Amino acid sequence: MFVSMLKSKIHRATVKATELDYLGSITIDEALLERANILPNEKVEVFNINNGARFETYAIPGPRGSGYIGVNGAAARLACPGDKLIILAYALVGMEEARKLKPVILILDEANQPALENQS
Repeated sequence: MFVSMLKSKIHRATVKATELDYLGSITIDEALLERANILPNEKVEVFNINNGARFETYAIPGPRGSGYIGVNGAAARLACPGDKLIILAYALVGMEEARKLKPVILILDEANQPALENQS
């Protein structure tokens, strides 16, 4: 049996830009992707803290160290610059691995830099 478990969480990411005329995705600073253990093109779930919108898309790397978070394509209608997001990624794992899995959790500051990082 396999279960879907939280693998990665980026908490309180601040949207820097939205781009409606883009093919889709969420752009995330490449350094944040690496620290959160999220791969380019990996499916992510996004929750907008400001308006309650939820959507699924895929992550693409943005400029390293920039703190850039951009919501693209149709999802750009679900966020505005300044909104706070929670970005989640999951892993499908066996029961034994699920019991041991420690997700990476990054809590970001206003500049989208890690203020707190833990493996909980």
